[in-house]
Amino acid sequence: MNITLIGIDLAKNVFQVCGVNQAGKPIFNRQVRRPNLLKLLLQHPDATIAMEACSGSNYWGRTLQKLGYTVMLLPPQHVKPFVKGNKNDRNDAFAICEAAKRPNITTVTPRTLEQTDMNLVHRIRERRVSERTRLICQLRGLLNEYGIVQPRGKDSFQAALPDILEVADNELTPQARMYFQGLLDEWRALDESIKQLEADIRRQCRDNEACRRLKEIKGVGDITATAMVAFAGNARHYRNGRHFSANLGLVPKEHSSGGKQKLGSITKRGNGYLRWLLVQGAWSIIRHLDKSEDRISLWAKTLIERRGEARTAIAIANKLARIIWAMLSKGTDYRLA
Repeated sequence: MNITLIGIDLAKNVFQVCGVNQAGKPIFNRQVRRPNLLKLLLQHPDATIAMEACSGSNYWGRTLQKLGYTVMLLPPQHVKPFVKGNKNDRNDAFAICEAAKRPNITTVTPRTLEQTDMNLVHRIRERRVSERTRLICQLRGLLNEYGIVQPRGKDSFQAALPDILEVADNELTPQARMYFQGLLDEWRALDESIKQLEADIRRQCRDNEACRRLKEIKGVGDITATAMVAFAGNARHYRNGRHFSANLGLVPKEHSSGGKQKLGSITKRGNGYLRWLLVQGAWSIIRHLDKSEDRISLWAKTLIERRGEARTAIAIANKLARIIWAMLSKGTDYRLA
């Protein structure tokens, strides 16, 4: 029988490739080096290609789509239950084929180059913001060893640090002042780098039509809009808005049995960075409720009275995710009323 599905366990140089027929029986399952992968796949032009959504999958997905293949990118957590026996490359490749045959399996589409560029900027910015946070925490801890304690707030701390280094009546030694000055210079360099990345994000948002439309939503700015487009594309591979919000971990956990439904806190599955951006956008809406009369703000006011601000922030983030899905999948503008 002809090979109808090929599962690839991706790697840097040596790939495990498993080909199965229509009945799901493996015809081959062998290692292929990187230069020979396309040569092997071109021998089966009618096969569907399945891979885990991981590093390199978007590149291979785009490459194979250009050659006319149907490509399925599967979340790794959906593949793991189909691994039989011990974990090895052969069993992983066959498990990808097994998972890809399931009728209700969730798949994602490979990112375009534009989406990849957007995602690149966000990944670099996220790392540098994290580095800056660690640097500030280290500065506070090290200064505390010399009896110098500063109030909360990074801007006021950065403004006060040069004076701290110049004051002679504290316990800072000349060597300590030299090291702290180096940390301050590192902090300023990170600030400039982050500002440049944010300028690039604003430019990307201006140049992308979908991002410009998403910015019409209250609580969604340049960073959130570009992050959403980089992650979801046109969002049509999600069944509906709830499916999209569930993918971001913004729906309740469920542990139901015997006809009794039991819901808990949100699942926090999926992309934590996007979930954090939506929650921050929700809190920005809550902070300005007293000055707002739009539909989301009026709804949030009534919800706060019943459920409190913390639960309302999650509910708003969920609603923002559903609105974003509708706008991306249908190509529509934001409707205020």
